[in-house]
Amino acid sequence: MTLFPEEDNLSREVESWRGFAECLPSNDKEGFLKMLKKLHNYSMAINTKVKPFPSEPVIMALLLEQHKLIRWLKSRFDDGRERNDRNKNEVLQMQ
Repeated sequence: MTLFPEEDNLSREVESWRGFAECLPSNDKEGFLKMLKKLHNYSMAINTKVKPFPSEPVIMALLLEQHKLIRWLKSRFDDGRERNDRNKNEVLQMQ
């Protein structure tokens, strides 16, 4: 018995995905295992969904993590494009 039984459920679920990870190409495996580790950030939300522990909340947490990464990348891309457009306008004005 532990002080954090919800962590045990999450740990067991994460462990159940190890076989899947082992079958992935090495670069995908590394990324997948990192995502699984980040699930612990969402353990409270995952464990409030349903008992016994289902895979669906884990998948939703993984999707959320990916969505956050996509939003961050998009903002970086948009910022770079805006800077590029400003630089082009400055060059055109100098001519």
